[in-house]
Amino acid sequence: MALVGRTAMWWARLRSPYPAGAPLCFPPWRPAGLAADWRLYSSRGKEKLDMSMYPVESIRNFSIIAHVDHGKSTLADRLLEITGTIAKTDCNKQVLDKLQVERERGITVKAQSASLFYNHEGVNYLLNLIDTPGHVDFSYEVSRSLSACQGVILVVDANEGIQAQTVANFYLAFEAQLTIIPVINKFVVLQIDLKNADPERVEKQIEKLFDISADECVRISAKQGTNVEKVLQKVIEKIPPPQCNTADPLKALVFDSTFDHYRGVIANIALFGGEIQKGHKIVSAHTKKRYEVNEVGILTPSEQPTHKLYAGQVGYVIAGMKEVTEAQIGDTLFFYKQPVEPLPGFKSAKPMVFAGMYPVDQTEYNNLKSALERLTLNDSSVTVHRDSSLALGAGWRLGFLGLLHMEVFNQRLEQEYNMSVILTAPTVPYKAVLSSAKLIKEYGKEEITIINPAQFPDKLSVSEYLEPTVLGTIVTPHEYIGKIIALCQDRRAVQKDMLYMDEHRVMLKYLFPLNEIVVDFYDALKSLSSGYASFDYEDAGYQTADLIKMDILLNGNPVEELATIIHNDKAYATGKFICERLKDAIPRQLFEIAIQAAIGKKIIARETLKAYRKNVVAKCYGGDITRRMKLLKRQAEGKKLMRKIGNVEVPRDAFIRVLKRQTDK
Repeated sequence: MALVGRTAMWWARLRSPYPAGAPLCFPPWRPAGLAADWRLYSSRGKEKLDMSMYPVESIRNFSIIAHVDHGKSTLADRLLEITGTIAKTDCNKQVLDKLQVERERGITVKAQSASLFYNHEGVNYLLNLIDTPGHVDFSYEVSRSLSACQGVILVVDANEGIQAQTVANFYLAFEAQLTIIPVINKFVVLQIDLKNADPERVEKQIEKLFDISADECVRISAKQGTNVEKVLQKVIEKIPPPQCNTADPLKALVFDSTFDHYRGVIANIALFGGEIQKGHKIVSAHTKKRYEVNEVGILTPSEQPTHKLYAGQVGYVIAGMKEVTEAQIGDTLFFYKQPVEPLPGFKSAKPMVFAGMYPVDQTEYNNLKSALERLTLNDSSVTVHRDSSLALGAGWRLGFLGLLHMEVFNQRLEQEYNMSVILTAPTVPYKAVLSSAKLIKEYGKEEITIINPAQFPDKLSVSEYLEPTVLGTIVTPHEYIGKIIALCQDRRAVQKDMLYMDEHRVMLKYLFPLNEIVVDFYDALKSLSSGYASFDYEDAGYQTADLIKMDILLNGNPVEELATIIHNDKAYATGKFICERLKDAIPRQLFEIAIQAAIGKKIIARETLKAYRKNVVAKCYGGDITRRMKLLKRQAEGKKLMRKIGNVEVPRDAFIRVLKRQTDK
């Protein structure tokens, strides 16, 4: 019996995620009285809440929007503390940022929701908060979050003032006809920062650009918690309750979803009518499939099961969806045999950057396919198309909203699914108007979209090429205007507008070719302006351009992954630059490597990576010269043979690194 007991204890230790004797560290909102094996964000063992005590009139749904690093997540932490949703401790930093990549980079990547309970003037209110990202690459997350809200808190940094993404987010909320509460953050911080904070200047900017009275602005310090309670009061007084009725048939909008290995798809929903509980039979408007509800609840920010969810409330539903394709973001859920008109859903995201993704080892293809399906469920703005490469085998062509979006997606694949992949050089979607009748018949249309340089048609069969453009907004202190205008002109941009927001800050509007800003424009802008300028862009259609395809050759062999489509005026400079960067990125071999940039059959730039060379004449001291020449000739013949049969391996990170225009410091 003693042996059986020891064996059971040994197995229990092996299966435990924590080392024996190690202290367990739980988040501050962990419910009391649960066993030590309580799983983070799990709803297992929690007592169900009764949500019927919160009628529609007592519900407020709102988002926090701002430019990156203006204090959205810090404000969300304080709101969670004030309402008692989480315990007040010094460890509360980015509580809603659950992803590892968010904590490592210090930015919000995924919009996260939480339900807060707050008593104001004797009335209990249910406040559904959604914390959104601030970077331009994740603006799709913001637009989706606003669909579940009736108002927003617009946070502006008292030091930096209105930035480019502040303007973009304001217009997203304005177009959705949401109530906007302006909040000026960081106005009472440590004494060292007070010299830079200028809330009066920021209030004037808000009044001039957004036509919101300075009296409506709330000055807070999210870090210290100063005046944050006033924000909650403004939310209750200014933001209207949702316009819906519990007596109506069920109509629920799926605005986000995640995949759980044990419970399947967890769909985040906003109820626009009716009620939902465990056991209800529901139907998806998109797939027409029928499901039985296993669990409903709210996020606090961990999963908290409830008996029911009612109209106007925001929560989650688990209904046995086992396939990632079954929970489409923007889908409408309704009762079986009680169909309703589907909600408008979301405008699909338009990819701005494309890159090839391939498994390092082709035996991992199916595992990578499964990981991509689950991750794209959680990040619906990524588009996926099957692709193949002679050098890299079967893979996919993925579309992203920007370069940071691409890097974060790749990092999440590695961290959450342990997948190592090869990413090719990012490109933008070009168009070609065909003149060849044979090609028009082959493609079935006159205008084709090119997302892979390998598909670039020959100039003889094309009447014109088109490149995508964006309307960029730059907000900068006035002393950097000269440098920034020079940078924009270097990137073939055309100035459209210039507006002085106040005596210190200027807003510039430029029409950019997308391929000129996609890789490193943001880095160059930050470098020129000492980090003070901000940048945002929106799609502006296509324009005619003189485009060519440039190949990169290693020892005469083209590297398909480094082929790029560029403007003819920049071909020589870009080719020379890529060859130089590739020379630094590729490790030296035992044979010489010729790195060349070619347009068709014409070589426009070359760099040579010298071989490692053993000193074969070291043992010769004195003697006849013919002995030395014989040894050197034999070595040269060996190097020549090696160059014929040797393969040059390009490091996985080289594809993005060689395209950065600024040298790495």
